[in-house]
Amino acid sequence: MNATPLKRTPLYHEHVAAGARMVPFGGWEMPVQYTGIIEEHRTVRGAVGLFDVSHMGEFEVEGPGALAALQHLTTNDVASLQMGQIQYSVLCYDNGAIVDDLTVYRVGDERYMITVNAGNIDKDWAHVTKCGPATPARTDSSSTRRPTGRGTSGRRSWMRAAPTASRRSGSAHATPCGSR
Repeated sequence: MNATPLKRTPLYHEHVAAGARMVPFGGWEMPVQYTGIIEEHRTVRGAVGLFDVSHMGEFEVEGPGALAALQHLTTNDVASLQMGQIQYSVLCYDNGAIVDDLTVYRVGDERYMITVNAGNIDKDWAHVTKCGPATPARTDSSSTRRPTGRGTSGRRSWMRAAPTASRRSGSAHATPCGSR
């Protein structure tokens, strides 16, 4: 039995007030269902749905090599993102197997945030730092370098991406992860 209490997102009380059935997920108490799957499906298709991402992992990638790093690590064309746009993508191993799905947010000229699944934060961070052309660092929520982070570790992760001479301009996956 796990003696560690489950964490709650900032929207926990709203979920409960809306009648959510709460379940443990990745160390968090999360809503799994409200009124029923068919009614909820129809509501989302006919109106709108909301997904609480407060428990998910966030990695920031910044610097002059940030775009090249993300072009190498993800399957979609990050260069197509305009400021403020979000892209759904996949993080893959060199053999094409999927590490995780994620979203990539362009938040600045040389600054991006990727959001990963709560249950995969450590695995994804290990892959990104092993295969990304950057200098990784991890900060905790008390850091003055970054605002309070989220995720099961209670930390926001970031990496400073420097330009890499081995990258070809505009070429995703120019250097395989395994060749580093």
